[in-house]
Amino acid sequence: MTPKRILLTGASGCIGHYIAEALIQETEHELYLLVRNPDKLGFDYEARPGVTILRSDLRQIERFADLLKTMNMAILAATAWGGQQESFDINVVKTMRLMELLDPLVCEQVIYFSTASVLDRNNQILKEAGQLGTEYIRSKYQCLVQLPKLAIAPKITILFPTLVLGGDVNKPYSHISSGIQDVVKWVDIIRWLKADASFHFIHGRDIAQVVHYLVDHPRDPNWIEDPESISAHRLVLGNQPLTVNQAVEEVCAYLDKKIYFRVPLSLWLADILIVLFRIQMAAWDRFSMNYRHFTYQNPVSPATFGLDPYCPTFTDVLRISGISPAKNSTLSQPNPQVTEN
Repeated sequence: MTPKRILLTGASGCIGHYIAEALIQETEHELYLLVRNPDKLGFDYEARPGVTILRSDLRQIERFADLLKTMNMAILAATAWGGQQESFDINVVKTMRLMELLDPLVCEQVIYFSTASVLDRNNQILKEAGQLGTEYIRSKYQCLVQLPKLAIAPKITILFPTLVLGGDVNKPYSHISSGIQDVVKWVDIIRWLKADASFHFIHGRDIAQVVHYLVDHPRDPNWIEDPESISAHRLVLGNQPLTVNQAVEEVCAYLDKKIYFRVPLSLWLADILIVLFRIQMAAWDRFSMNYRHFTYQNPVSPATFGLDPYCPTFTDVLRISGISPAKNSTLSQPNPQVTEN
C-alpha cells in the first residue's frame, strides 16, 4: 500500500495515544500530529521517520492551511471537554474550519470523532442532546448537524464512541477507567441493588484497531451501504450491549462475592436518595437517569472486521484495570490476550 499523508489531532488524549501508537508502529504512513504540548506524548514519535509534530492547537489551524491541502486523510480526535466558549470554539468552529481547509480532490477520508451521547437507540440524532446535554455534548451535537454543509462531507466517516476505557503508565486514563477502582470498592453495597439500565463500552486499543482498519480500507462496501449518504458513514464504537445487572454479576463473579437477593432501584427510590444525600443533578444527568438504556444499533468493534478485540467483556475490563480476582474465583487465572503492556 502506498503510504498516505495523515493528519491526526488529539494525539495527547487517551484515544489519540492508542491511534498514534498503532499508526507509528504498524504502518509506514507519513503522520502529522497536531499537539499543543509534545511533552504529554507517552509514545515514541521518533521511533521511525515520517512522523512530524505540529506544535499548535486548533485555534491556530489556519497556520497550516497549505499543508492541510496536501493531506490524503485526517483523523480528528481532538476535543474540548468543558467551558461553553472553549467547547464551542474547538469542537465546532475550529473543527469545521479544519475540514474546510482540506482539499476534497486530495483527501480520501476524514475520520471524525463525535460521541454516542448525541444518538438515540436507533442511531438517529437525539434532540435532547442538543437541548439538555453538557457543554461538551451540545458542542458535538452542533458540529454533527453542520457536517453535511461541508464540501468534504461525502468523505467523512463519523465515529461515535460509547463508554471509553483505556490508559496505562504511558497513556492518560479515560474518565471511565480512572473510576473503575472506586466502583469496585462499593461492590458490597451495589451487589444488593438491581437497576434497569444498559450500555456499551470499548477500549482505546480496540478503537485504534478500528481506525487502523478504516485507514487501510476507506469506504469498504461491506459496511457502507450508500456511499453518497453521510448517514451511511456513521459507526457506533462499542462491544455488544451490557446491562448494569450483568456488569454487577460479572464483578461479583470475578471477586467471588455472592448475590442472594437484589432490591430493584426504581426511579422513586433514586429520587429519595438524591434528596437524602443532597445530590446536585444537572439537566443531562436527570435525563440520563430517566433514559437509562444508552444502547445503539449495530455497534462496531474489531470483531466486526474479523480482528481480535483486546477488551470484549467486562471481566476483561477488570483484569486490564489491575483489579485482582478472588483466589476462589473461576476467573482468577490471567488471560494473556488481555494483559496490559
